[in-house]
Amino acid sequence: MMNIMHPALRRLDLNLLPVFDAIYRHRSVRLAADELAMSTSALSHALSRLRISLNDPLFYREGHRMCPSVYATQLAPVIASALKVLNQELSPQRQFDAAVSTECLQIAITDFTAFCIFPALMNTLQHAAPGLRLELRYLPHSPALTELLAGEVDLALGFSTAEDIRYPELEEISWFQDEYVVISNASRSALTLEDYLAARHLVVTPWNEKQGVLDLQLERMGYTRQIAIKTPSMLSAPFIVAESDLLMALPRFAAERLMPAANIKLFALPFDISPFEVKIYSHKRSGKRDATNWVKTTLRTLAEGLPSVRL
Repeated sequence: MMNIMHPALRRLDLNLLPVFDAIYRHRSVRLAADELAMSTSALSHALSRLRISLNDPLFYREGHRMCPSVYATQLAPVIASALKVLNQELSPQRQFDAAVSTECLQIAITDFTAFCIFPALMNTLQHAAPGLRLELRYLPHSPALTELLAGEVDLALGFSTAEDIRYPELEEISWFQDEYVVISNASRSALTLEDYLAARHLVVTPWNEKQGVLDLQLERMGYTRQIAIKTPSMLSAPFIVAESDLLMALPRFAAERLMPAANIKLFALPFDISPFEVKIYSHKRSGKRDATNWVKTTLRTLAEGLPSVRL
């Protein structure tokens, strides 16, 4: 036998519940009718239908007041609570207004993206969207596609990957590209390919990856490099390089921003490789789509102003 869901609701006109709630609060058919913009006869007819549906008188007239029955008194807080929740949840979503929004967005990042763009982003938000809140999350892999699919994050800033096409429900846009450069301690005066291959290297591996894009490219060229240290933190790496004979490859924008803080020199990467590319990923059916679209537009505008990067 078929299991009928919500049998009580199927036999009840739910439009009658606001009628019950208004009469209970006002204890008056006239005042309830005024609140609901109904005639008193229409409201009385609705009350009669509700009495039949619930098999209870619900209200008794005592003078000019409508006094609730025991059953009505039991129902009243439940109906009031249900109407409040439904009214809140079923109200049309407000159009996103950055200036007054208090939305909180979860954003998956690397320390590179946080270091390069979030100082400028927060400078923009403090004027354009002072109530908008961001929670930045470091995740164990990039990009954070599974977290986006699960609704655990609203945006993910990550490196491009061939796996993106597996998830048509996700949206990706190119954020920016940058060229790789090499940094060393201040004593180095030149950097050839032979110098690069002979040196020891520091490699940033935020997700403990076994092989990075530079090593893959060197392997295609028939070379390998000597990796002396791997670290998940890009921000500590330049200071390690400054105090050692290690070399480190990283995007130019980050290198140039770090130079005033660490005693390092910058050199061109002595072999060709595709640019470092970062994309912004979001879910097409996000419940915060207007807010995420606004942040994506803001991020792209800020990327246009970054020196040395290509959109």
